[in-house]
Amino acid sequence: MGWPRTSGASGAASAGSDVPRHPRQASSVADVRIGLAALALIVAAPAGALAADMPDLLRGSYTPSYSRWDGFYAGGHFGASAMATNFGDATRDEVAFILRNTTLEDQFSPSNWTVLGSSSTSSMQYGGFVGYNWQWDQLVLGLDLGYSHMSSMTSSANESLGRIVTTTDHIQHDVTITAQSSIKLIDYAALRGRAGYAFGQFLPYATLGFAVGRFNYSNTVALSDAQTDVTTPPGTFLGTFVDSASDARDNTFQMGFVGGLGMDMQLTPRLFLRGEWELIDFWKVGGILTTMNTARVGLGGRF
Repeated sequence: MGWPRTSGASGAASAGSDVPRHPRQASSVADVRIGLAALALIVAAPAGALAADMPDLLRGSYTPSYSRWDGFYAGGHFGASAMATNFGDATRDEVAFILRNTTLEDQFSPSNWTVLGSSSTSSMQYGGFVGYNWQWDQLVLGLDLGYSHMSSMTSSANESLGRIVTTTDHIQHDVTITAQSSIKLIDYAALRGRAGYAFGQFLPYATLGFAVGRFNYSNTVALSDAQTDVTTPPGTFLGTFVDSASDARDNTFQMGFVGGLGMDMQLTPRLFLRGEWELIDFWKVGGILTTMNTARVGLGGRF
């Protein structure tokens, strides 16, 4: 007795029960699968932690810890300058011209007497700069061309010097030299090489190059020579020789050496802030030596 079964249902049941599985065997297979999964987790966890602790360079996702500075850039700057001026040789040519072909100049060289001293002055400045950088990793080399206009950079000196000398022809000379000199730096341009080392968003650098300044200057000399023949005491007064000479020029260009230190700070990938100190030692202008120190800040862009 029982429910009637069709042959199809019986065949399907028979086919599904060809290999009977013991309950303990099924449980063992499941245990092996669970064990392999646990082992994989145990092995993978330390590996992942180790990878997390590795430097970016070894993980293959290293990002440089410095900014890019290569390419063209331009900007503007402003600052303050202090100029030291030496007028010691300012009167040499004028005195030499007045006393040309004289025994006094030949024997005592009044043209080499230092009549004027030194002075200093200061001025604000403003201008702009353009340049180009080449970069190899953190090393940055570049060329920088800058222009600066001075607000009012003028220095002057006014002095007198007197000496009494006797030449070999027994003529006593009571010489008085009165001199005035002034110089004004209008503006200048500087072509500088730059060498820097990039780290983070900063680029400290040193500069070295040449500058060309535009000057106005004026030198004026008045010389008096009271002459006495001292061959026989108390001497015979011969008279006073008086003459003057001057030299003045505007828009005179002169070169000089320039060097300095500075730092650029990147604000955005294309915008940077600049701060620098600069020293320029100009060659003589009308016998006048000038040396200028400048501190300034600027804002520039890369493109």
